[in-house]
Amino acid sequence: MEPDEMLALFDREMREHARPDGPGTRVERVGDVVRQTGGPDDWNGVVWTAPDLSPARAESEIAAQVGHYAARGVGEFEWKLYAHDGPPGLGALLGAAGFEPEPPETLLVAPVADQAGAVELPEGVRLRNVTDAAGVELMVRAHELAFGTDGSRLRLQTLARLADAPPDTFVAVVALAGDEPVSSARMEMHPGTGFAGLWGGGTAAEWRGRGIYRALIAHRARIAAGLGYRFLQVDATDRSAPILRRLGFTALSTTTPYVYRTAP
Repeated sequence: MEPDEMLALFDREMREHARPDGPGTRVERVGDVVRQTGGPDDWNGVVWTAPDLSPARAESEIAAQVGHYAARGVGEFEWKLYAHDGPPGLGALLGAAGFEPEPPETLLVAPVADQAGAVELPEGVRLRNVTDAAGVELMVRAHELAFGTDGSRLRLQTLARLADAPPDTFVAVVALAGDEPVSSARMEMHPGTGFAGLWGGGTAAEWRGRGIYRALIAHRARIAAGLGYRFLQVDATDRSAPILRRLGFTALSTTTPYVYRTAP
């Protein structure tokens, strides 16, 4: 499949016809956008905009979404703007409405079959699938070591997914050196689509460059292959995008999270 065909498929299956990404969330198309709404610890935001959105309608939609989330007491939500989205200048309109852009990420996709190879780990490192609260704590610790950010929200979201997610829609895994968590990752499967999304892959600084990140890709790809998914999708940071390109992922677009935060 050519990159433009794959991007069109991604836009259709994963954005225009998006599925809720967790229990207690809902996805709906209203006007010219598709949005997800959940609780304060869920991801809230706009995932798709109509291709023929005009600047005037864009301003109206931006105001409508700010009002929607404010009415539900959501203190923060995101407008996921892709480089190929219209109209031109949508980012500027979002900025004028009070949204703050965060660092852009690269949308990368690869065939599952190309990534589902051997899971090769450094000596002394093993993988543990996260299935209970103790596993979640290990995963959160690895995430905090890798990214230097607080994992409280990740803890709540993962515990909720383990408790309520339908079967074969969510995978979390942690890499352990002995009993010490050194890396972790998640995968979101979307039944009815060909895509499995890879999230959160990160490794503690002293363990980078030893193949753990690649092993986590292969581990999740093997699971996705067993469930019949065709593609892996990643919104990659500047740190992980070069690794994924070397592994054979294709860049389809970039996405910039525009975040709206209400005053405390």
